Amino acid sequence: MNNTWKFGLITVAILGVILWLAIGGIDESKAYYKTIDEVKAMGDGELEKRLRVAGDVMPGSIVRDGSLVRFTLIQDDLRLPVIYNGTEPLPDTFRDNAQALADGRMATDGTFYAKRIQAKCASKYAPKEAGSDGAVSEVINNKAS
Repeated sequence: MNNTWKFGLITVAILGVILWLAIGGIDESKAYYKTIDEVKAMGDGELEKRLRVAGDVMPGSIVRDGSLVRFTLIQDDLRLPVIYNGTEPLPDTFRDNAQALADGRMATDGTFYAKRIQAKCASKYAPKEAGSDGAVSEVINNKAS
């Protein structure tokens, strides 16, 4: 076999491996956003899909056991038990009544196993009350005079 054939085979092999890795990476990074209602209605064939589910953290449902955290997401009157066993620490804003987004997979027993959690504290991002702005401007005006 001459050098041209060897170079051609090596090039084809490298391009094949790169294509295989790219296709595998795209499949793994896909995540379907679902509501709790849609997740509960999923069939067994869809359980292998990576999902993102949003809801509010039910008050009193957060239970920490080492690196394992159990909690319940609620949306309207629906509840979804979640078990988080990720490598990253939970956000500081993850607490009761916080809006949370769980990224993971659904199990056949109805539990959602999350690998990532994002949280937003609703009260932290709420607009200021009308009375609080007036009080701040009054303090500023008194110091100026």
